[in-house]
Amino acid sequence: MYTTLAQAGLLPLVAATSQAGGGAQTPAARTPEQRVHVEQVLEIIPALPAVPVQPEDGAAASEDEQWRLERFKKYDPPVFSGLASDDALGFLEECHYILCTMGISRSSRVSFTAFQLRGATYELWRTYELDSPDKAASLTWIEFSELFLREFVPQSLRDVWCAEFEHLCQGAMTVSEYAIRYTRLSRHAPALVSTVRKRVCRFIEGLIPSISSSMARELEMDISY
Repeated sequence: MYTTLAQAGLLPLVAATSQAGGGAQTPAARTPEQRVHVEQVLEIIPALPAVPVQPEDGAAASEDEQWRLERFKKYDPPVFSGLASDDALGFLEECHYILCTMGISRSSRVSFTAFQLRGATYELWRTYELDSPDKAASLTWIEFSELFLREFVPQSLRDVWCAEFEHLCQGAMTVSEYAIRYTRLSRHAPALVSTVRKRVCRFIEGLIPSISSSMARELEMDISY
């Protein structure tokens, strides 16, 4: 996610139009920030893909999988033990950032992150795998994140984040800063972003008017679901 944002810069703006002498509207000159299209919103706030879990006990991981895991460990990813001082959200975000930056396949992200669990948190994960093998095998990253946060972040704090997401607006933030904040908070309000259209529409509604109005028009013309 952060790599995508860094590469994309700011979200695009549809070029403004001007009308000279009562004639037809002509496009005004675009600034560097006005080169975006609505499709890029989907790249910045994508639906998180399905990810299988670690192999069952006794199932040897492929040599390629072992090599990728060793690469991941060299980046010194954080570990999580469930202590009061541990930052559950920070743990997820840092692991996910490292995995995306390294180009680790989506099929390995949940299992590699689970590899960083320690003590009671690892035992909880193993219990979930053993009790619900089919569910564990088809967990998406967002589903894994929600399970993890429900277990290790107090409900009162998650309620605060959900309320903040409901009222989130770009304000003085750059579009990139807003996109990062939007993505971070949206995981605590899954009902509000349960479809691609809901996710994109809510994102656009929170932008400043000069950007949101242009993107809303483009959304109606160009996006099919």
